[in-house]
Amino acid sequence: MKFCKTYQEYMQSQEHELPGVGFKNLKKIMKKCSRDCQSLNDSVDIRTCPNQCPVCDGTFFPSLLDEMSDIMGCFNQRAQKVLELHLASGFKKYFLMLKGKLRGNHTALIQEDKDLVTYALINATAIRKILKKYDKIHYSKQGQLFKSQVQTMHKEILQSPWLCELVALHINLNATKVKSKKAPAFFDVCYLTFKDEKPSLTCELFGSIKIDIDLTCSVCLDTVFDPIALTCGHIFCYSCACSAASVTIVDGLKAADPREKCPLCRERGVYEGAVHLEELNILLAQSCNEYWMERLQMERVERVKQMKEYWEAQCRAAMGV
Repeated sequence: MKFCKTYQEYMQSQEHELPGVGFKNLKKIMKKCSRDCQSLNDSVDIRTCPNQCPVCDGTFFPSLLDEMSDIMGCFNQRAQKVLELHLASGFKKYFLMLKGKLRGNHTALIQEDKDLVTYALINATAIRKILKKYDKIHYSKQGQLFKSQVQTMHKEILQSPWLCELVALHINLNATKVKSKKAPAFFDVCYLTFKDEKPSLTCELFGSIKIDIDLTCSVCLDTVFDPIALTCGHIFCYSCACSAASVTIVDGLKAADPREKCPLCRERGVYEGAVHLEELNILLAQSCNEYWMERLQMERVERVKQMKEYWEAQCRAAMGV
């Protein structure tokens, strides 16, 4: 079965209408562009289309960008809600029940997590395939260039820290054992892998497409400890992120200067909205127990040291020294 048909069947199987990739509309745009190029004077090579094509430049890419924005927004909103419900405890969980946010049982929550991971992966694959088709039709690399630009704009769903959290939750709860009744299982399995002692979250889609999320901190070059995702989508150890932002662990990332840059992509203002990846933290703590305990001891020593320096500085300031 062609992916386009598989994708359309998946989207139609959803109980709620969700934003997705308009395959048919985007293909029509490319088909019209191809006809227009062929109808030009024979002296104009179709291979020049990417550089002078108002049909594609003015319609195809803006339409796809809008769809990617809608997909990203929908996914992030629903993912945060699922994680909020899962991590809620005590009075907060009781409060959410009173507000009507906690519906269904534990199994239903696990299933929603699996459905969201599927939604993210199948849409990421759809976007990848439509851009590949664009480049094939136009003999260009404009599709790949657009993909890079979208990543800079943080519209790529694979950059979402909430995807990383949901995949970790999926593994933590063994959600692959729960079978969906409303749609086939579009992704086979999610798991934590280690290659040359470097960890990554891996999801296999249709048994042939594999998506990997690297879990190595680019600052300390080790497995991320107490992981944090910056708004640019890059993941670091919390202490490494604090160091890169020129703040102490005591002050935290919210105290970072907006001019401070991500150590990897060099984008500014990425620290204030950083997301703490709690489910990923649980997964890595269980999977790398010896390493985790060693890092935990080191972090405690460093935290005590920074706390001591902080209070000594406060005392000196109060005394006017």
